[in-house]
Amino acid sequence: MSLYAAVIAVIVLTLLTVSLGRAGKVKTRADYLVAGRSLPAFVLIFTLLSSWVGSGSLLGGAENAYKHGFVALWQAGGGWAGLLLIYFIAPRARRFAQFTIPDLLEARYNQAARVLGVIAILLTYTAITSYQFIGGGDILHLIFPDTISPILGRYILAAFVIVFTAIAGMSSVAYMDLFIGLLATSTMCLALPVLIHRAGGWTAVHTALPATHFQVFGDLSFAQCLELFLPTCLLLMGNQSMYQKFFSAKSEKDARHAVVGWIIGTILLETVIVAITVTGSALFPTGEVSRAPREILAYCGLHGFSGGSPALQLLGALLMGAIFAKIISTANNWLFSPATNLVNDIYVRYLNPQASNRSILIVSRLMVVLLGCWALFQSLGTESVLKKSLYAYTIYSAALTPVILAAFFWKRATAAAAVASITVGTAVTVSWEWIAPHLPVVLGEHDAIFPALLTSVTCLVVVSLAKPCSDLGHSTP
Repeated sequence: MSLYAAVIAVIVLTLLTVSLGRAGKVKTRADYLVAGRSLPAFVLIFTLLSSWVGSGSLLGGAENAYKHGFVALWQAGGGWAGLLLIYFIAPRARRFAQFTIPDLLEARYNQAARVLGVIAILLTYTAITSYQFIGGGDILHLIFPDTISPILGRYILAAFVIVFTAIAGMSSVAYMDLFIGLLATSTMCLALPVLIHRAGGWTAVHTALPATHFQVFGDLSFAQCLELFLPTCLLLMGNQSMYQKFFSAKSEKDARHAVVGWIIGTILLETVIVAITVTGSALFPTGEVSRAPREILAYCGLHGFSGGSPALQLLGALLMGAIFAKIISTANNWLFSPATNLVNDIYVRYLNPQASNRSILIVSRLMVVLLGCWALFQSLGTESVLKKSLYAYTIYSAALTPVILAAFFWKRATAAAAVASITVGTAVTVSWEWIAPHLPVVLGEHDAIFPALLTSVTCLVVVSLAKPCSDLGHSTP
């Protein structure tokens, strides 16, 4: 355990060093929120990769893969499809060069759209941050089972994340992600063939598991696969954290090049994650991890290399450390983004328009602390990371992605339609848990993505077409 503890300690100290090193470069609002619009493509690739592949993949996706096999790639595949579409959106986003998605919503629609957008983002992003805390707490408990409980681990992870995020803002987040992305990608790619060998080879893995684990739809229906695919795809296309990275790019060219690298890195890393999980389910079909399958990746790092050479044990420790670092990275990104909304879209926009850079930096760091505490509170009541992630993805997918895409590609979309779309998409998703039991089984047994997305898009289209041209929102950015 001392080896694992040493690796975790080195990673934490490295991240703290990076944060403190970047803190001295933060002088203005733009430095804190969008890294002074100075990020090159290489840094963008790894900060995009690190912010996207977090506990949703490492815990929720892994839990799904442990139970169902490669069908879990439907959730990852939604992201891949979204990435292909983002290739055409990224230069437009950089050209718009704002700070947040609500900036875009007000510029294209109106102030009400901005405020409602902030609400939807807060609900989504703090929910996503909350299960990063769960993942980090699980890892700390696995390494120190007699000292740190899963709940205490969540508190410790939350403290790490809040401190790292508050220090230097986007600049800190982006350059920590560069280190973490390189570490995680290389470590997982090295770990996969070793684990397959220790399981007796790929044939042995295939023999040990049900045939459905290796089929396109597995033991899920097509509708269930779409319920994994659509929220991920639509979240990615409208993801504020992603757009904020594009706003931080040095140029439109850097933004477009970063997407190409991001596509390649995401397909590689998420496929490797599912393959490690499937191999782990063959290695560890029973025992503690079978009762908590979301921990399978960390469990493989802890037990999959035991009894091997010192080099193999170091690889296991690095795998555990890489997963831990990825969780911190993702939590940083998803916590930082809504904090910028409260500062840029509420504090500066309405409460103190003449705020100095110093005041903005102080309030920004305070918002990181407050939202981090809220996310920690949510984590204490969450049982399933997969369920929580799909809930969070659906809020954003239904409430914001349709109006964001319309802002870029449909001049006919009106301000009233955007307000209606955001309101309905958010309301249906948040209330679905109470509505579903009162509906016919054929409807109530499914997740909220279909009804929420359908009602949101319907409102956007119908209200837009019902308005005369004179009532249209602002020009498309």
